[in-house]
Amino acid sequence: MTSLFEESATTPVTFEAALAELQQIAARLEDGGDGLEASLKEFEHGVRLLRLCYQLLENAEQKIEQLVKFSETGEAVLTPFDATATAGQPAGKRRSPRKSPNADDSV
Repeated sequence: MTSLFEESATTPVTFEAALAELQQIAARLEDGGDGLEASLKEFEHGVRLLRLCYQLLENAEQKIEQLVKFSETGEAVLTPFDATATAGQPAGKRRSPRKSPNADDSV
């Protein structure tokens, strides 16, 4: 089976392709049909793919622009996304669910 890392020398790896391969690895590991050595290699490859996915997401997040205000002519004034608000938090734990203003905490 050809991995994305083997192909990445000639073509850029997309998030979707890395995620799809990671899902395939997870399915094979859950199946448990491979031996220990093969499973460890698959797991290591999955960890590399997971890191790649996080890197691709981080790069995408850096590109996000935030709408700040409108100029006098009605044009949107954009500023680069400020990642400092989430920089100190671990990946995957960056956003917490917002409570509705009318949420009843006494339940």
